Amino acid sequence: MSRVSKQAFVTAVEKTHGLQLRRFLAARLRNAAADTPDLMQEVYLRLLRVADHETIRNPQAYLFTVASHVLHQHTLRQSMTSPALLESPLECAFVGLSDPAAEAELDEVFVELERSLQKLSPKVYAALILSRCDGMTLKDIAARLGVSRQMVKKYLAKALIHIRQRLNEMSEVPP
Repeated sequence: MSRVSKQAFVTAVEKTHGLQLRRFLAARLRNAAADTPDLMQEVYLRLLRVADHETIRNPQAYLFTVASHVLHQHTLRQSMTSPALLESPLECAFVGLSDPAAEAELDEVFVELERSLQKLSPKVYAALILSRCDGMTLKDIAARLGVSRQMVKKYLAKALIHIRQRLNEMSEVPP
């Protein structure tokens, strides 16, 4: 079986999930018309930087995890241009955000989280993706999964507890 090139992988991800990604980003941006294309490009560039893209079991989940990270960094950069923050001593806390080594380390964290999420039950995982990536309501997720709204809440709580525990474990590991 031939290996799929990074470019082909990213092209396939873009073709399959590009519209969802555009909607995801646009829904979370103040200046969506101007910022969405730039952030989409950044997400795809980060996908091209993944060392071994063939280890990604769920490209959609990975894509939206990267997109969330890009959004977070964008929000921090936007807040850095705020005059109130620039005058603040907190400014120095954000100096290392554009550090490629830190970004690579954070990408590894996302890969590890993705592997960890694969250990969740399929319904818990699906509820998390439908909620966080697709922006579906509890009612819509319940209908899609064939469970009650209350069960969707339980699934989401279980997924978030799992993520929090995994992040805590990862932060306890010495570098």
